Amino acid sequence: MDLQGASTSGTSGASLEIASLKLAKSQQQQDGQASLQLLESAADVPKATSANAAIGRNVDTFA
Repeated sequence: MDLQGASTSGTSGASLEIASLKLAKSQQQQDGQASLQLLESAADVPKATSANAAIGRNVDTFA
């Protein structure tokens, strides 16, 4: 019975799992940074305004 081979494969499996978790965490951080940049860039866009505030208040529902 070869117990050394079984424990070695278990150890490498655990190290692969840790490496996978580190990659997932890194990807989540990158996604979060991209989301924050997108939100910040959207906040800088000026809203369209009209000289007449009454424009757009009434919607004609009759066709």
